Amino acid sequence: MSFSSNDGDDVLSEINVTPLVDVMLVLLVAFIVTAPVMTNAITVNLPKTVATKPTEQRTPVTLSVDAKGQVFVDKEQVPQAALEAKLKGIYQAHPDQVFHLSSDDAVNYGAVAKVMAVVERVGISKLAVLTKAE
Repeated sequence: MSFSSNDGDDVLSEINVTPLVDVMLVLLVAFIVTAPVMTNAITVNLPKTVATKPTEQRTPVTLSVDAKGQVFVDKEQVPQAALEAKLKGIYQAHPDQVFHLSSDDAVNYGAVAKVMAVVERVGISKLAVLTKAE
């Protein structure tokens, strides 16, 4: 049933939201009913063992290149010539060591590429390059 004014050309254009509400309520009921079923898992009685110590978490070794191109290993300045020997010593002592590489925004790319080449020669595979989000 629609009401019209004196003009017969006007069309009443409104969206009927009742079917949408009905569908949403049915979906809500379906999720409420199925949610407890999804959380039930297979019951397993776990065996008892001796408590073990968790693996030691090492802090990552930070390699930094400042704006002047100087290289630092954990805030200790290292000459470019001695960098490979220093990293080899760290890597051989702890082969699972994680390394972080950070460089100044103004540093020449060549200085960072040299550090990355030394990292590759040493055989370090766990290297994260740190950046700052914009």
